Amino acid sequence: MIALGGAIGTGLFVASGNTIATAGPGGALLAYVVIGFMVFLLMQSLGEMATYLPVSGAFEEYSTRFVSASFGFAIGWNYWYNWAITVAAELVAA
Repeated sequence: MIALGGAIGTGLFVASGNTIATAGPGGALLAYVVIGFMVFLLMQSLGEMATYLPVSGAFEEYSTRFVSASFGFAIGWNYWYNWAITVAAELVAA
């Protein structure tokens, strides 16, 4: 339960107040459903790539292999920045 609360609770409780104030409850629910579906499609694509070509690495490895080295470099830094912000958000929410 602690892991579930840490994963879901941060995004829902820290950022949902501003979202509901801006879009209203229906708009916020619609936005969460649309983005959730987009994340589902992204993870399905990543799963297909991982089973087709199992390599050591994450998003940047597949970006480098299937798009270009510069795109993979940018994705790698974006992935690092994402985790740096996530750690800060977890600390604020705790």
